[in-house]
This record gives sequence, C-alpha cells and structure tokens, in this order.
Amino acid sequence: MKLIAKNIHVSQGVAAIIEGVDLSLNPGELVAILGPNGAGKTTLLRAALGFVKLGQGAVTLGGDVIDKISPIERARRVAYLPQIRPLAWPNIVKDVVALGRYSHGARLGNLSGADAKAVDDAIAACDILHLSERALNTLSGGELARVHCARAFAAGAPLLIADEPVAALDPLHQHRVMGLIKNYVHADGHAKRGAMVVLHDIGLAARYADRLIWMKEGRVVATGSPEDTLSVERLADIYGVKARITGSDIAIDGAIEAESAQK
Repeated sequence: MKLIAKNIHVSQGVAAIIEGVDLSLNPGELVAILGPNGAGKTTLLRAALGFVKLGQGAVTLGGDVIDKISPIERARRVAYLPQIRPLAWPNIVKDVVALGRYSHGARLGNLSGADAKAVDDAIAACDILHLSERALNTLSGGELARVHCARAFAAGAPLLIADEPVAALDPLHQHRVMGLIKNYVHADGHAKRGAMVVLHDIGLAARYADRLIWMKEGRVVATGSPEDTLSVERLADIYGVKARITGSDIAIDGAIEAESAQK
C-alpha cells in the first residue's frame, strides 16, 4: 500500500495554506514531517487523507484516488491519529482499542476471531494489558498515548498517519511511543507497513525516522534521510535558530533574530 500526493494546493479563502506539495508514504518506512508552527503540517496530513478539499493536485491511496474511496475502506487502508483526541466519556481501555476494528464490522462486546486477535495483539504490543479494564479518565498522559496507539494498531491498516503523537509527553514516554510506531513499521513477521508522523522534536525525528520532510510556509523545502537533510543551515532556515548537531542530538543555542539584535 502506498500513499502519493502530487502537486497539491489547499487554500482558506484567499490565503494559500499548502502550495504545490508532493508527498509519498511507502511500505517499510517511518516518515517524520518537521516545520515551525503554521507551516501547514496538519493541513497536509488532512489533505493527504482526503479530509480537506484540494484546490489543485491529486492524492492516491493504494492506486485509487482518495476521494473515490469510501470512509470505511479508507479506514482499512490507513489508520489516523489526529492531533486532538477528545475523551467524550470514560470508556474502558479495551473498548477503546476495539474501536480500531469498527471498519472491519466489529461490534463492541462481541469480538471474535480475527477482531479479537487484532485487539489482543495491539494491547500486548503497547504493553497495556494491565490497563485493559481501566477507564480512560484514570490514565496518565503516557498511558493514554499508548492506548490510542493500540487503537490505531488494532485496525490492522498497512499505513498509519499520526499528528503529533508525542505532544505533551515527557521524554521517556516520547521515546516509548515512537518506539511503538517504529516497531509497527518494522515488526518481523508482518507485511511491510508505513507510518507518517508530525513531530516538533527534531532529535526524536532524527533518531526514529527513515525519512524527514521539512516544511516552511506551506511548501516542502527538503526531503530525505536525517543524514542527508539535517544540518545547522537547515535549522537556521526552517526555524530561525542557531544550533549544534551531534548525531541525532540537537542543541539549540538561541534565536538568530535575538542574537542579531544584540550586536
């Protein structure tokens, strides 16, 4: 399964949000989208999923134009973790994970066969068996993030798209969630899967992603491996900061504008 977006444009009124962006997500790779606030990252994900009307361009998922795919079939092909995941009522963890099987026709409280196995496997993969009878409103942020990952994994979709899946988590749980997504992509014994995530932590992206997509002002300005695209010059251009890079460790020394103002 492959997701391809070609020359897509998205506007809000007269303002261009996304301009001429090409995007791809291939099986067997974890892609991280990076860029400052307002760069268009979330809009790009939503456009790639067919949730936003395109002014120009096209998106295909598994070779089919995404607008022509039914919502149920789309959910079978790509699991989506939005940036905001509201808690409508205090559901039990195992029931929330089971929601991942909705696109397969499963009904809560009556799982069997492949549906039950998919839910059990997702709970085990995310190490939340001990939480399975707990209500969501009793969980910590890190526990809740793993529950949402399990729900996405339970769908059994070949592709996963996640918008800021580690937002507001401490460093330990950021790495834990990114490790889960990495394992989802590269787990042995499974057909190759792909994942695309929006991140703000550049070091985390460099450590876990196979490919980085750098955005600025609604455009993709670079794409490639962390080794090929991560540089102090790139960070200065994209974020306006002065930085030092050692492997996947990035130290930010301050804003370039602030430094210039002091001279």
